[in-house]
Amino acid sequence: MRMRWHGHACFEIQDGVTIITDPHDGKSLGIPKPTARANIILVSHDHFDHNCTRMVKGLDTEIVSNAGVTRKAGVDMMGFETFHDETGGSKRGRNTVFRFELGGLIFCHMGDLGEVPKDNFFEKLGKVDVLMIPVGNIFTIGAEQARDIAARTGARVTVPMHYRVRGLSLSIKPVDDFLSLFPEERISHIGNEIEFLPEDMPGENEVWVFTL
Repeated sequence: MRMRWHGHACFEIQDGVTIITDPHDGKSLGIPKPTARANIILVSHDHFDHNCTRMVKGLDTEIVSNAGVTRKAGVDMMGFETFHDETGGSKRGRNTVFRFELGGLIFCHMGDLGEVPKDNFFEKLGKVDVLMIPVGNIFTIGAEQARDIAARTGARVTVPMHYRVRGLSLSIKPVDDFLSLFPEERISHIGNEIEFLPEDMPGENEVWVFTL
C-alpha cells in the first residue's frame, strides 16, 4: 500500500488500483501540480481546487463525484452527501464524503467538509482506518471540529489536509492548530509519501502529517 500527498486535498492511494482524490492544477494554488496516473478519481465537489481531473492521466479512468454506492475497478465506494458550510450549503454548496476499501483497509476522504455531521452520518459511515480530513478553517471545518469528528469515526490514522502550506494562495490556517490538540507521541511527520501494510497500522489513533 502506498499513499502520497499532492497538496491541499489531493492524495494518491495505490494498491494494485490507484485512486486520486480531489485533484488540483497546482498553478492556481501556488503549489506543485500533481503528476499521477489513476484508475479512479474521486471529486468531492465542483470547485477549481478540487475538480481538476485533466491533471490525472490514465486509460479508462473513472470519475466518481456523486453520493451513493458504487463499484469501480474492483473497488467498493460509498459517497455521503454533506455540506461545504454550516448553513445547509447556502454559502458554498454541497460536499461528498467518500468511503472506500483498498488493500484490506477502509479509507475516508472528507473533501471540503464545512459542517459537523449528524449522528446518523457516523452510524452509516462505520469503521474507518485512514481518515483524510480538512483542518484549515475559513472554507471548511477547523482544528477542534476536525479532532472531534476524527474521534467519532474511530480512525486509526488521521491525516490532516486542506491547510496552509508555503506558497499556497488561499487564506486558510496552517496545520499547527490541529496538531496542538494531540500529544507529540501521537504525531508522525512522514514526508511526501509512505508505504505500509495493514499490519503496520497503529492500534490507537495517530496523526500522519505529510509534506510537499
